[in-house]
Amino acid sequence: MGDIAVEVWGKRHYSLVCSCCSKQYADDGVMLTCPNGHEPALLQTEYTEKNFTPVQEDEGIFRYRHWLPVVREIPGSGRPVVFRSERLSRLVGIPDLWVAFNGYWPERGGHLETGTFKELEAYTVLGRLPEDPVVLVVASAGNTAAAFASVCSRYGQPCLLIVPEVGLGRLILPEVLHPSVRLVVLEDADYADAIALSEAVGKLNGFQLEGGVRNVGRRDGLATVMYSAVEAMGELPDFYFQAVGSAAGGIAVHEAAKRLMAAGAPSNASKEGLPRLFLSQNESFAPIHRAWQAGQRFLVRGSVEDDKRAVRRAFADELTNRFPPYAVHSGVYDVLVESGGDVLAVDGESARAAREMFRDIESIDIEPASAVAVASLLSAVREGRMRRDSSVLLNVTGGGRARRARDHSPIQAEPSLRIASLGPLEEAVNQIAGLFSVDLQIS
Repeated sequence: MGDIAVEVWGKRHYSLVCSCCSKQYADDGVMLTCPNGHEPALLQTEYTEKNFTPVQEDEGIFRYRHWLPVVREIPGSGRPVVFRSERLSRLVGIPDLWVAFNGYWPERGGHLETGTFKELEAYTVLGRLPEDPVVLVVASAGNTAAAFASVCSRYGQPCLLIVPEVGLGRLILPEVLHPSVRLVVLEDADYADAIALSEAVGKLNGFQLEGGVRNVGRRDGLATVMYSAVEAMGELPDFYFQAVGSAAGGIAVHEAAKRLMAAGAPSNASKEGLPRLFLSQNESFAPIHRAWQAGQRFLVRGSVEDDKRAVRRAFADELTNRFPPYAVHSGVYDVLVESGGDVLAVDGESARAAREMFRDIESIDIEPASAVAVASLLSAVREGRMRRDSSVLLNVTGGGRARRARDHSPIQAEPSLRIASLGPLEEAVNQIAGLFSVDLQIS
């Protein structure tokens, strides 16, 4: 993997367990689903180490290597910065309010160079891969692509990134793309279109679908938000706030909280000791919110055209996943039920005001999705959704991009291929396969 040495551990210190049938599997580094014929269900990790044992000398996410599904440590990772925000606490009226900041903020120790917690996913997914992986296929609304583009370029990991054009502006990178990393941009398309194309390409010989929320590497990488919080807070929070598209982060921190509780982490939370998940979405596009408020296990779907119009109106377009893992076993619906959680919808005006407020208070820029989360917290407090003596963890999933642009000279990633109109998938798949056939000898 690239020219930079990585520390390889070899034997896997965990197994995969199906959340539906409880079948246990040895991991090959790319397994995404249980092959048994039952309802869709997420695989989960079961680690040999049962205690919470951070590696004190490691400052990146591999500090939590005993609870990461990896066989190697890849240098250069950061991790969430968790702190008690005194000014925000006073303003909100919650004295025990903590912020998990995922982005670039050097004064606070934040060094995620692409500006969001998607880097936590990228490092863990690469650390999980087998020794000689094929081309990794990643669909993204923008932030995930930026993280994988940066990390894969640094280590020479062959990777195909598929993003809708609206997400291209998020691919502002520390350096130019490595020749083995190819970027495909879909014009007049959305994240769901990128997912559909990636699924088709992933079936080709020589390509491996990264898998999104189905990949335990992505979820357990995001779980480090909760591990970092417990290290800083000394206990699990009562409430957890995050804006979501797929809600992979919400699922991840819930799985992390259950693992921490089993290891004896203290908690003052009121429902079985688990933090209550308060997830949020754009008011204009909120499939998870609609289904949850309707009390339904399955998503309430509109027409494709209605959904696409709603996506275009969204304040935070990175949250506009039309097919989130809501009904899948141990997915969004189940973790909301288990945690006694809720889903809030935030309008654009409130999100803009929250973004400006956070910037004024903390002197750092935050991403649109983070602004939605901040606005949802303000709304929940106004509505009396929690006691004033509750402990709260607010996940600022991205921030500091403007600050990094001032400190450094980031580079706009250039597409290897633009697809103007996504017609039959077979035609687009053939175009994409041609991007790699010469350079990587992929058949």
